Amino acid sequence: MNTLGTNITLNELQEYLKNKDYNPDAAMAYFYKLIEEVGELAEVMRKNKRQGDGEIKGTIEEELSDVLYYTACIANIFQINLEDSFKQKEELNKVKWGK
Repeated sequence: MNTLGTNITLNELQEYLKNKDYNPDAAMAYFYKLIEEVGELAEVMRKNKRQGDGEIKGTIEEELSDVLYYTACIANIFQINLEDSFKQKEELNKVKWGK
């Protein structure tokens, strides 16, 4: 049984999702879901709906989690390590933005 601990890395998240929800033929389906979730995120952000009393449904926290989920699923299909990609992009940003 796959479980997540309280503190996980992006690599651990990707591995968890690869074992739970991996379909190498579903890149576009995951992408369409990602777009849908970004729209839902925009809506709850506009309404500033935040998690309270442990209830995540319909909140910014829920939609951000969904966006992360589908981003990781897409990365898995293309065999992209998000931790490595993020570090590489940060190095480019340091040069580009001087930070």
